[in-house]
Amino acid sequence: MSPKYLVAAVLAAALAAPLSAQSVKAGIDAWQRADYPAAVAIWRPLAEGGDADAQFNLGQAYRLGRGVQLDLSAAKVWFERAARSGHVDAETTLGLLTFQNGDRVTGLKWLKAAADQGEPRAMLVYGTALFNGDSVPQDRLLAYAYVSRAAAQGLDVAKETLTQLDQLMPVAERQKAVAIAQAKAKQAPPPSSAPKSKPVKVATVKLPAPKASAPAPKASPPVTGPVAGNWRIQLGAFSQRGAAEALYHRVAGKAALAGRTPYYVASGAMTRLQVGPFASKGAASAACGAIGVPCFPVPAK
Repeated sequence: MSPKYLVAAVLAAALAAPLSAQSVKAGIDAWQRADYPAAVAIWRPLAEGGDADAQFNLGQAYRLGRGVQLDLSAAKVWFERAARSGHVDAETTLGLLTFQNGDRVTGLKWLKAAADQGEPRAMLVYGTALFNGDSVPQDRLLAYAYVSRAAAQGLDVAKETLTQLDQLMPVAERQKAVAIAQAKAKQAPPPSSAPKSKPVKVATVKLPAPKASAPAPKASPPVTGPVAGNWRIQLGAFSQRGAAEALYHRVAGKAALAGRTPYYVASGAMTRLQVGPFASKGAASAACGAIGVPCFPVPAK
């Protein structure tokens, strides 16, 4: 190849990438002007050509029904294409949507992929699932590691969840978990907080706000006395009521819970499992120690 043609080829290759990036940005500009059909028209050929940012943005358009007819199946297809390229926002959005729609195993697979890249929402939801043993093997140390990393990035609900975990886990366990978190943080730097290609803010899973509580005692005798009072114990928060019911069935035969009633409290996308009543906060804490399951006292509402 002559130098003339070589220079021409290099220039053509150098110009090709910026044109694609400019096109994605042009779609974002159109989106921000509320010209959704124009944004979709710009992103579609790029998405079909394998551009992960365009695939994610097109998925958002289908998810919201802007510029195209609302179609969650199509949204999922485009999110999955982007996610398979390692697009962290696509992994997170796909994971949250799938998780909320009842396929927790698949949802948690994508959330773990995003969590391992340091995405705070994914770390919070995956860490919460690990702590509760919700569709994944229970691992309190790894759960604390993920939640603490999410909290360190400033996610308010992760800070609240971390405060709750601090009440439920002894210092020695937390120290081990922090070491795990530090090792994972070195493996994957935190993602950027606002990718240039993202046209809209991704919806998040609403987790129940934890309440202040005393640390659960290591051991305590079964509680006896009248079944009355203004306190309950909370045993976890789950994406599906069925998981909360399954946990209750595992502990319902414990002597400390004799005569008590399960309460399934809806909180956003989650269901809290509470059992009560108990006469006092101390009695509820004692019950937590007796049943052998992580829990904490909460006032009945």
